[in-house]
Amino acid sequence: MKRLTAALAAMAAISATTLAPQAHAQDKYPSRALTWVVPFAAGGPTDAMARNIANQVSQQLGQSIVIENAPGAGGTIGATKVARAEPDGYTFLVGHIGYMAAAPSLYDNLRYDPVKNFDAVFRFPDTPLVLLVGEGSKFKTVDELLAFARANPKALNFSNAGVGSTSHLVAAMFASKAGIEIQPIAYKGAGPALNDLMGGQVDAMFDQTNTALPQVKGGKVRALGLTSTGPMAQFPGVPTMSASAVPGFEVATWYGLYAPKGVPREVIDTLYNAYKKAMSDKAFTQSMADQGIRLLPDADYAPGAFQAFTAEEGKRWASVIKDAGISLK
Repeated sequence: MKRLTAALAAMAAISATTLAPQAHAQDKYPSRALTWVVPFAAGGPTDAMARNIANQVSQQLGQSIVIENAPGAGGTIGATKVARAEPDGYTFLVGHIGYMAAAPSLYDNLRYDPVKNFDAVFRFPDTPLVLLVGEGSKFKTVDELLAFARANPKALNFSNAGVGSTSHLVAAMFASKAGIEIQPIAYKGAGPALNDLMGGQVDAMFDQTNTALPQVKGGKVRALGLTSTGPMAQFPGVPTMSASAVPGFEVATWYGLYAPKGVPREVIDTLYNAYKKAMSDKAFTQSMADQGIRLLPDADYAPGAFQAFTAEEGKRWASVIKDAGISLK
């Protein structure tokens, strides 16, 4: 009996020694798949950007990242869902300029605060916009378009992806800075808005550089001016707005990853470090640059800088929305 007891004790000791590292490994974050909520439908620019970044980050983490599309109400449905999620480090929001900066000034009963209810994890590269006109448009430059608009108030119409969309807000900012009055025409998405521009039903539109580039190269639309801080090789000969017709007009669509407020700091650090490693892949970053996506200084991607940027963008777009009289209330 004593021999049996001793043998069992030895086996227990061996089992404990063998299992301890495994238990410790299971506790290492992340121990299972992560979910990134994209508040738009699959196939759009936000979804494409999220999947591209998630693929790279998951390779660094050694865990899969599941993209969950939760569209509706300009992205605020998905954002509300994540704001209410458990801050356990497994559910995140892919944030966007619309529902993380403009929404508080557009909606009366927004059920989240972009700064108070979220912790910034990291910022994605930005995407500037480009002012487009149809191939057959009489406008060859931004100055020609502005001259017509000043001589004919509200005669110039701009298509956009919907009330409160980035293309709507950027057009409003453009009109304000240029001192003109335009007629916005809202569509259910950027695709229909671009189609009517190409068909000559509308005069102009702001679109993201990465989605506009194929249409510009194909000769279906003409690029008049960029909202970037400097010229872009992908759009040869196209001037920036700030350097030509509209000084100070610089804006880009931005994205980033957010966690529900209260997520452990080590979670943010782990994800940010994985992202930094992904962004050190020159082939990956060059592929984004080739699409017209703007890479940022490394410091701008960091959690603290992104949190502060989110707060400042909320103030910036509150002013634009107020001046343009835009409301979804």
